[in-house]
Amino acid sequence: MSASVYLAYDYPLLGAFWTILWIVLWVWWFILLFRVIADIFRDDRLGGWAKAGWLVLTILLPFLGVLLYVLARGRGMGARERSHARAQQEAIDQYIRETAGTPGTRSQADELAKLSEIRARGDITDEEFRRAKEKILH
Repeated sequence: MSASVYLAYDYPLLGAFWTILWIVLWVWWFILLFRVIADIFRDDRLGGWAKAGWLVLTILLPFLGVLLYVLARGRGMGARERSHARAQQEAIDQYIRETAGTPGTRSQADELAKLSEIRARGDITDEEFRRAKEKILH
């Protein structure tokens, strides 16, 4: 066997620990970098030139740019993230309500059909029917 062959037991445990630590730190770094870039685009209070400046800084000098951004604007990142998530959830809820309809609510067509059945039975007058129909349609 040649001396240049390395086996798994030749790699010390502390070396494996440091390798895993560096990999985790790099993954965290990229997550933070992409969150900062997403926050730059998401912030409505920043103007176009400010967004361009922060973006150029984070791309050309990523470590310094991200550090400065988190120090200068990091406090609002969580609030912007929560408002964005809330807006997405409201849009999904609205889509579901429009598509499936919520239980217990009826459409205008259902209300008008029921109202015309009541009038056909003679339980309400034509004038009451007209007022109820206007109320449903408005």
